Amino acid sequence: MNGEWRKSSYSQGEGDQCVEVACLPQAIRIRDSKHRSGPQLAVGAPAWKAFVGHVTIV
Repeated sequence: MNGEWRKSSYSQGEGDQCVEVACLPQAIRIRDSKHRSGPQLAVGAPAWKAFVGHVTIV
């Protein structure tokens, strides 16, 4: 949990159509890669784990 922003391995290097996440001890931060200085979400680890458990790759 170092707080560095990461993109999904499914982004295939295109980089501008992705959601990025940064893992911090107190929260998981989420932002749109197209608007890096725009709004961000912050959720607790349990909420992030529940979300990821329900995501389906299309």
